Amino acid sequence: MSRIPFENLDILLGRPVRLDLTALQEKLVGAGRGGYCFEHATLFAAVLERLGFRPLLHSARVVLINPRAAAPRTHMFLTVALEGETFVVDPGFGLLAPRAPIPLVDRPEAQAGHETHWMVRDGNEWVLQARRGDAVVDAWVSTLEPDNPIDFEVANHYTATHPASAFVNRLMLRALIDGGYVSVMNRDVTVWREGKARSIRLVDRRALRALLNEHFGFDLPEVEQLCVPMISEWRS
Repeated sequence: MSRIPFENLDILLGRPVRLDLTALQEKLVGAGRGGYCFEHATLFAAVLERLGFRPLLHSARVVLINPRAAAPRTHMFLTVALEGETFVVDPGFGLLAPRAPIPLVDRPEAQAGHETHWMVRDGNEWVLQARRGDAVVDAWVSTLEPDNPIDFEVANHYTATHPASAFVNRLMLRALIDGGYVSVMNRDVTVWREGKARSIRLVDRRALRALLNEHFGFDLPEVEQLCVPMISEWRS
């Protein structure tokens, strides 16, 4: 996660998001780019398998904003069994992505720096919860049944192309930096370092390109023509 940021730039540039390993390695490793949950989790599952683990692939309903009944299964994460225990591994959940494996046990916490996550059992479902400032938020909900790769191809297509998808309408970025992270939601930038937050507002697309160079580790000239539906105006 410290090497591969979270970003949805290809979607906003009108490019297809491919989930085959060749394309993922070319983009995330070779080109030094980032991606979103389907890309992160697919690549990381392949890495874990190469190391001898047997990760299971799962989908979840993101409930940060939407109620469960209105939230489609558009998030991908993994579970990994290790020495009689099971851990949730979720490198692609954007701003709230846990940087440590989370025990699949009701409520024991997993901490990494200032971040705290835990799992909560709710009937037949599991809920990922996180501490956000002084608040506790529900992140996603899953039945934890294993999914097949084709299920994620379908969910990826919806997420990357449907007019109602948040990824089609918003600019969403996150990169880990020394002592914290940098996150972007449309034009609002937060630099969190050593427990202190600093807010910046992107004035134009050139400022976005400079931010990518400084904190995300790649240069993408095409972002100077980026179209973000929820940003009505960029200063030229």
